[in-house]
Amino acid sequence: RVLSLELNKDRDVERIHGSGINTLDIEPVEGRYMLSGGSDGVIVLYDLENLSRKPSYTCKALCSVGRSHPDVHRFSVETVQWYPHDTGMFTSSSFDKTLKIWDTQTLQAADVFHFEGTVYSHHMSPVATKHCLIAVGTKSPRVQLCDLKSGSCSHILQGHRQEVLAVSWSPRHEYVLATASADNRVKLWDVRRASGCLTTLDQHNGEKSKASSEAASTAHNGRVNGLCYTHDGLHLLTIGTDDRMRLWNSSTGENTLVNYGKVCNESRKGLKFTVSCGCNPEFAFVPYGSTIAVYTVFTGELVTMLRGHYSTVYCCVFQPNFQELYSGSKDCNILAWIPSLRESVPDDISEK
Repeated sequence: RVLSLELNKDRDVERIHGSGINTLDIEPVEGRYMLSGGSDGVIVLYDLENLSRKPSYTCKALCSVGRSHPDVHRFSVETVQWYPHDTGMFTSSSFDKTLKIWDTQTLQAADVFHFEGTVYSHHMSPVATKHCLIAVGTKSPRVQLCDLKSGSCSHILQGHRQEVLAVSWSPRHEYVLATASADNRVKLWDVRRASGCLTTLDQHNGEKSKASSEAASTAHNGRVNGLCYTHDGLHLLTIGTDDRMRLWNSSTGENTLVNYGKVCNESRKGLKFTVSCGCNPEFAFVPYGSTIAVYTVFTGELVTMLRGHYSTVYCCVFQPNFQELYSGSKDCNILAWIPSLRESVPDDISEK
């Protein structure tokens, strides 16, 4: 199904945003509701289900936090995420230096966390049962952990030297967090440990640093602005402004040396890419200019380029129940990429 993804002529997503769409998230409970966040601070909530039962339909926007809403973000929304356990709550973070916790029913901000700098990325663990920490990457090199239960930013992880562009909790271990920074580094942390950092990923697997004067390990030769775990949490994909994507063994921290070729990436901020779920082989969907490049995760093969947006693609999100993909772009559109169903071959016997 993934190999036959195409821009669907029968499915539209209602166009609400008047500016670029930076971030999308589909809730993991039913896989039915999607959030989008725009460069003008607007957040929209869509129902992806086809209620009309007609083959051709538009995914309706159910509600939105528009420019006139009292709690609207003042600047660009960079990340939206559903609360992983139910659809009653979602989170958003923005260049206005805030992270907001929203009540879905009332569409009001139930809590607001303030930071000293621009917020590039935040993430809640999809599997945590013992903690309610939201990891936040900001202009500061310190990674902040905000506790939903106490409402305080209780915890700080120190080790990066420049701004933190992407953060992601492991889908396998609830206390393990990956962070990517403009200092070319990716760090893995166990948030229970006082020292924090478990390992700093090294693209040379320890080979080069012995000889070179540059002793500190780097994951990329450029800013690392994207992170994505595979669904089993055994591997981690990273993407950097050195036009490279790398696949790491998340338990050993080893670079698996899969070669994806040149993965053009000029983003000045976090890049939101994603992986498939429940497919064999697994695929990575990476915004690539005005297209989306689809790679096989473990062989590095570029399978196809999905073309349809008129401008830079900022984000994409995978819907695992039906193997669908949704993408958001600077062109203000959200596009639905649906597996094309082959025409059924007429059955001779039934005709007779």
